[in-house]
Amino acid sequence: MTPAPNPLWPTLLLHGIGGRAALWADSIAALAPRPVIAMDMPGYDGTRPALASFAALADAAVALLDARGIGSADVVGHSLGGMLALELALRHPARVRRLVIVASSPAFGSRDPAFREAFLAARQKPLDEGLGMAGVARALVPGMLGPAASAQAAPAAIAAMGSVDEAAYRITLATLTSFDRRADLPRVAQPALLIAGEADATAPPRGMSRMAEAMPDARLVVIPGVGHLLPLEAPEAFHAALLAFLA
Repeated sequence: MTPAPNPLWPTLLLHGIGGRAALWADSIAALAPRPVIAMDMPGYDGTRPALASFAALADAAVALLDARGIGSADVVGHSLGGMLALELALRHPARVRRLVIVASSPAFGSRDPAFREAFLAARQKPLDEGLGMAGVARALVPGMLGPAASAQAAPAAIAAMGSVDEAAYRITLATLTSFDRRADLPRVAQPALLIAGEADATAPPRGMSRMAEAMPDARLVVIPGVGHLLPLEAPEAFHAALLAFLA
């Protein structure tokens, strides 16, 4: 018999490549009274080196759980954080109780080296022009939002991305382009919820639907009218889906 879900099971939150742990403030409040850990990606605060592989990032997440005395947790990841959540579930399955992947994919967009180089060049262009992370944020965030995004989404996302350490962003961006766990999706042992934004061009619902179909125990929720930053764009709908799954 499957044990009844524990409503106070710890939850680990993993942000996207342009995010910070602080962006999860509304989610931490929504998840209360559950214990919640929001992890800043290594290097993002400028106090320690960034990590150049998903294996190392997953190990860092496990070290954080160990430091808090947590054996296993429900893991929620957005975008890059969704990739890391998937890596963590595959590499350290005993540490992940349930899996929530938000606006993400099981692999970088293409194996073509030319595509990768073009992607990196475009994403780093504001940095190369001396505009800093604030310039990256101003260039990228507006195009990530859907037509129904809340008024608070863009300012919050731009502020968070602007605070990311530039060197760490460059390293993590290159790390993102190495990710490919498509062949391993049938091995995901945990119950999984995938949440997509209807207007997300970065991680479209059709791609997330294919990912859910490839996993043994996964379902997809699509939130209407929002894009890639759906936890900020539609927090009420996002938290309703999240809490229903974790109940």
